[in-house]
Amino acid sequence: MIHPLSDVRSPFIGEDTNVWQFCVILPKARIGKDCNICAHVLIENDVIVGDHVTIKSGVQLWDGITIEDSVFIGPNVTFTNDLVPRSKRYPDSFSKTLIRQGASIGANATILAGRIIGAYSLIGAGSVVTRDIPPHTVWYGNPATMRGYVTREGILLDMDMKDKEGNTHPINNND
Repeated sequence: MIHPLSDVRSPFIGEDTNVWQFCVILPKARIGKDCNICAHVLIENDVIVGDHVTIKSGVQLWDGITIEDSVFIGPNVTFTNDLVPRSKRYPDSFSKTLIRQGASIGANATILAGRIIGAYSLIGAGSVVTRDIPPHTVWYGNPATMRGYVTREGILLDMDMKDKEGNTHPINNND
């Protein structure tokens, strides 16, 4: 379903993907199946979005961003693709940012250009990510710092790999 009030130029939209009102998707963008692209999202040309991805309202995906399967991008998450931007001056190529499978990024987080967000990691709301994030880790703050771990199922663990009841849970660092 593509809402009639969106401007979707890309023919590369997967089956069962919903694109809500006031979205702009440029011609070369690639979006997988069963995604939910909420209102007021902009997706540039050199962007790849995997399957089963949720992109909440107010997000802009600039050239150079790849999002793997089953990722959650919260409302108003901000991505950058140029570490030294100048008006009307464009780099030969933009920095590449990769969001790995199953990662979740909370509302209003900022992801600096060229970062890799590890599989199943969790970035807290309002965080500023200035470095690569390992898989299955929890980060928040400005700048974001590691605060614990998270399982594939979303169970939060402290730095000793224990949940709030004191139980330990395995995580798969091969993700």
